[in-house]
Formats: sequence, C-alpha cells, structure tokens
Amino acid sequence: MEFVAGEKMRFGGVGSKLKGDFKDVEDRKHRAVYETLPDSDQKLQYYSARQIGCRLLGSRGYLCQKCWLPMEDCMCSKLVPCNLWRGIRFWLYMHPKDFLRQNNTGKLLWQVFGIQAASLCLFGIQEHEDIMWDAFQRSGKDKVSFLYPNKSATPKSVKDLKFDDLTLNAGLQEGVQREPLNLVLLDGTWSNSAALYRRLKERWTAIWGEEDIPCISLSMLSASVMHKLRPQPAWDRTCTAAAAAGLLSELHMRPELSEFDLEGQAEAVECSLDILLDALTVRRVRLGRSITRKQRHRRDCI
Repeated sequence: MEFVAGEKMRFGGVGSKLKGDFKDVEDRKHRAVYETLPDSDQKLQYYSARQIGCRLLGSRGYLCQKCWLPMEDCMCSKLVPCNLWRGIRFWLYMHPKDFLRQNNTGKLLWQVFGIQAASLCLFGIQEHEDIMWDAFQRSGKDKVSFLYPNKSATPKSVKDLKFDDLTLNAGLQEGVQREPLNLVLLDGTWSNSAALYRRLKERWTAIWGEEDIPCISLSMLSASVMHKLRPQPAWDRTCTAAAAAGLLSELHMRPELSEFDLEGQAEAVECSLDILLDALTVRRVRLGRSITRKQRHRRDCI
C-alpha cells in the first residue's frame, strides 16, 4: 500500500488515525468499498475491521501490545497475575473505538486473570463474535448474563445468578468438567454501549427466540479510581474493570461462594486499576498535561 501510494503511512491523534495525503487516498477508496456493501451487517464488519486495522498499524513500535501504553510507560511488570474462580468466565465485548486505547480498563481483566478466564470479543468482528456465541450455546442460555443497566426491563441483581452443584464443586475438584457462568461486560463509551447492547440482543433473539436478554446490575456501585482522569456522566456508571471488581465483591457475599476468595480476586483488579492510574498520571505530568478532567455532564441520574 505504501509502495502504490508513494509515501509512508503516518498515524496520530486519538485512535491512531491515518494522516496526510495517504489518509485522503485511503478514505476515498474505503468509502467506495463501503457503499458497495449490500447490507448493514457487512458494513459494520467492514467498519470495525478498518478501525482495528488502523489502530494496529498505528501502534507498531509505539504501544506495548499487552498494556496498550507507550513503551516507555509500560506497566506490565507491575501487574500481579491472579487466578479467577473457574465457576465464572468474563467476556469483554469491546467497541473498536476502545481497542488499544491507553486508558481502557477492560484490558486489565485478561492481564490479571489470563485470556482463558477473561476473553476479548471485538464488536463487529465475525470470528470473535462466533467464538463467544459458540461458548454461550455450549453453556446454555441459563449460564449467560450481561452486566448492563438495562432500562427497558427490570434488571436482575448478582443475587439472582444461579450456580448448579457441579459448578460449585468444580471450584474444589481439579478434574471436574463443567461449563462456567459466562459474564459479559460491555466495554466502550456509554454512547457506544447502546450499539453493543443492540447487537447482543439481536443475536440472542436469533439464537433463543427471546427478546429480553438477561441483564444484571450491581447494587453497591462505588466510584472507580479512574474517575480522576475519566469522569463518568452519571453516578451509577463506572469503568469496566471497576464494574468487574464490584461484581466479584458482590458474588463473594453469597454464602455458597465465600470459600472461593472472590474478594481477593476483586482486590487484584482494583490494584491493577491503581497501577494503570499511576502510569497514566506519570505520563501526563511528564508531558506537561493536566491530570484532571473537566466535568462535562452535570445532570443528576434519575
């Protein structure tokens, strides 16, 4: 592509966007391809793939591919791995615009728990979404829940999650085969999370014929330390990693789960948030940037 265009690719700004004449040529080419696609699903897949491709190309030699921070600010050596209880599995359903973002917190879950316990699924990437939904179908619809404050239906709480005896015993027996409870976290800005939710709902309805998907909400939501750099639009909203930590803490309060040290796993996530905040703060100070953000939303949540 660089040879045909006669110049090197240049990236910059939020999301590592293409810059210069190369950007103009590529934008025209991709717009022409996009307009020829016959349906909205293909358009979404094309859009997502291009977003992710640009970010991957723009991060070459600049961002650490694990913590998504610039190489000189890499925090990987400071993170302490922790085993997640085998009775649950996290899925990070991430919007392409959050992929490789330095202040994204969803990435912390697979850095702490590993990619088998906390798996990434990118919105609009068919291969990723098929892998996630295949896992859901193996587990069964009763073992899938979405952490999302769904306003169109009465959300369930963590107390409503069901664990069978096999799942509970698997926490103590190494060789027991069982399907975990799949807990899906929507990872994106609050405006983008609506698109994530709609796509999940469409796939759920197509597979199981039910319009309402099983959403749960947290009863004891506390502010994330990341609010110092990333203020949220309302009091009942927080970052992805803090939501996961809150979910683990509430699970720990259930008597039948107290022996699985879910509180310790929640603390491991909170520690990783502190490490990320420190790394981002140090970088901003070094570059002469402000370490506080103006509050853009003043409306109270009703």
